[in-house]
Amino acid sequence: MRISTFFFATFIILRLCCRHSPTAQPFEPYPTANLSTTWTNDDSGLVLIRKTKVARFTCGFIGEENYPSYLFAIFISPPSEFPSQYKVVWAANRNHPVKNNATLNLTAAGELVLKDVDGSIVWTTNTAGKSVAGMNLTDAGNLVLFDDQNSVVWQSFDHPTDCLLPGQNLFQGQKLKSSVSLTNSSVHEGMYSLQVTDRGLFAYVESNPPRVYYGRLVRGGNTSKGRRYIRFINGSLSFFIHSFELSDRYDWIDIPLASSAQYMKLMPDGYLKVFELKHEVWTVVTDLTSDFLDDCSYPLTCGRNSICSTNQQCSCPGIEYFRPVNNRQPNLGCSEITPLKCNSIKDQEFIVVKNITPFAFTADMEGVNMETCKQECLNKCSCKAALFQYSSNASSGECFLPSELFTMKTAGAYQNASLFIKVQNAKSHNFATIIVASSIASFVLLLVTIGFIMYIVNKRKGEAEMEEEYFDQVPGMPTRFSYEELKIATENFSKKLGEGGFGSVFEGSLEDGSKIAVKCLEGLSHAKKSFLAEVQSIGSIHHVNLVRLRGFSTWKSQSFLVYDFMSNGSLDRWIYHGIREQILEWECRKKIILDIAKGLAYLHEDCRQKIIHLDIKPQNILLDNDLNAKVSDFGLSKLMDKNQTDVMTTIKGTPGYIAPEWWSSTITEKVDVYSFGIVLLEILCGRKIFDRSVREESWHLLFVFQKCWEDGTLLDIVDRHSEDMQAHNTEVVEMMKVASWCLQIDYTRRPSMSSVVKVLEGGMSIESNLDYNFTDPRLQRNSCQETELTPLLPSVLSGPR
Repeated sequence: MRISTFFFATFIILRLCCRHSPTAQPFEPYPTANLSTTWTNDDSGLVLIRKTKVARFTCGFIGEENYPSYLFAIFISPPSEFPSQYKVVWAANRNHPVKNNATLNLTAAGELVLKDVDGSIVWTTNTAGKSVAGMNLTDAGNLVLFDDQNSVVWQSFDHPTDCLLPGQNLFQGQKLKSSVSLTNSSVHEGMYSLQVTDRGLFAYVESNPPRVYYGRLVRGGNTSKGRRYIRFINGSLSFFIHSFELSDRYDWIDIPLASSAQYMKLMPDGYLKVFELKHEVWTVVTDLTSDFLDDCSYPLTCGRNSICSTNQQCSCPGIEYFRPVNNRQPNLGCSEITPLKCNSIKDQEFIVVKNITPFAFTADMEGVNMETCKQECLNKCSCKAALFQYSSNASSGECFLPSELFTMKTAGAYQNASLFIKVQNAKSHNFATIIVASSIASFVLLLVTIGFIMYIVNKRKGEAEMEEEYFDQVPGMPTRFSYEELKIATENFSKKLGEGGFGSVFEGSLEDGSKIAVKCLEGLSHAKKSFLAEVQSIGSIHHVNLVRLRGFSTWKSQSFLVYDFMSNGSLDRWIYHGIREQILEWECRKKIILDIAKGLAYLHEDCRQKIIHLDIKPQNILLDNDLNAKVSDFGLSKLMDKNQTDVMTTIKGTPGYIAPEWWSSTITEKVDVYSFGIVLLEILCGRKIFDRSVREESWHLLFVFQKCWEDGTLLDIVDRHSEDMQAHNTEVVEMMKVASWCLQIDYTRRPSMSSVVKVLEGGMSIESNLDYNFTDPRLQRNSCQETELTPLLPSVLSGPR
């Protein structure tokens, strides 16, 4: 581990016996950082040290050796002059490390903002305008932003990562999330989480749905009212129920008393361990899960689809159907030899695994027999196995249909539980048919291959000349760059930002210093069509809410599009819970919504020709340095004359955002209005249109939206991860009416985008007689099934997603 810069470092003794909430206690005036201060992640930063006989905390940038990325973190270490035992106990940007020369700024408005070297915002406390007076690292290892009254405005203790420190609480609704691996233990979230519930303390593997593998029930925990939380205290992990400003301890887990520094960590392998500093070395003093679990009880001990037997021996359940991911590392799990196919139920069967300890599960079906349980698994595409468990009568029991198989633990014979793993039978029922079909297919393929080669040879002879002539004839073309110019601007295409469906995107700078994004399209026919569509549609138009096409280039079989660089990336990284790096406030979201609407209104009504975008989605909405939204990626767009009312075309776009009238192949600009409605709904709810991380009945946001209209419960789907959105929930619900207007199944009842702009600016009222049935049968087929099978390809003009 290496430390690049300690922009603010204070070393103090752990308060091991703190038994009060850190938010309720004033803190001592240790050295602080004032507003309008900026720190840079380089090799010349100032180090402020307060040594003690026990330990020290440091707040700063830290990175792995030979790994050119850094975390803004709090870490604990021994008090020696040059300690080697740094341990990260909190990190702001664990899923998004920064590079050298990244900056941290405690702004004049009182917000702590972390920016990468390219200026993009990686993390923020979202405390602007909340009377922050300064920053402090307390003696408990808590990074605090405080006001003039020394009251806490924001604290790292409220945002735990994978560790708890003495005196720190883990409240109901919060999680400890493990890191992804032991070798790089401080970066990226892993599969395990620790949570407090009404019933006690539980550890989960993050599957769908999450599965409990460890639990400690608390006496009275599910009957008493109040706020549940645990607190890590020297000597115990205590469970509290907080009500009417009083705390009653119901239960606790004993931990060895420490004479030195301690911390608790949810490990990447699912163990919950307490570490203590002994003789300047961190030592495990207890494992809170191992008293109840053996090594085979952790969901990923042997990886997925695997069996863990005595002495932690890992094996695959059936050699005809599963094989090790790595023969030398059996703990990495097993993979299917023949993957399951949803449309091949007749070729699927079950293998029975005996003497397996039943999973801890919530039954999907109750009061059914074994055959019904198995048949339901066959009918359900996502089901990987059927676990049938009964008490005394085998004709009636509980059925669990997991969508993921983790490590299965062998044990004594469980006569009242049976596990059936669904497998794809690769054996053919008509071998002769396959031989004949294969022979014919091989002969046809040979003829096609010869013909294709001859076609390519002849075509390429005149392709370059025809292409050059064509571009010279397109009116209103933007700047035409030479290949050498782009090669110099992108430093020989060395700064790759990301990849999309048609090629890669590279960062560059022109001679005037302006930053650009160069999109390279390979010479495939569909990529060429995308290139021509984009140049023709936006090559000669300019609008503040459209990404500007600076120019283009062609070289051999490649085409290049040159855009303005958008430093804050695409909208999807800002609005989806679990992806976003900070939560946008309501006023910012309203501005983004209006920006998108203005950009589309310009395309539909103010251009020389009407332009239908055909692929409006958050990945194609880019944000500049000031979070102004700009519509991008016109590769699927369609040009229409002003007097045209509709146009015939094949289905284009991204599943989930495609309007239902696409199935008639006759479309108008109202397909963009529909897609805008979907994006608007995602912005208001803070989730994707199709999300498998929630309960199955809530997978599709449109179905949830319709039910909330019917039940009068629209407030329930306002982005619950944003306090500001909740505070403005009345305005958000009004905005949902705009989304409903745009999502009318009958496209003639949808507004024009110019009407949407007028509504958003307060110059027009929303249509009152709306249809709140959004579940057109064609829409269900398109949105659910195709979204499940078709990956969404993000726009990559501004960087990797």
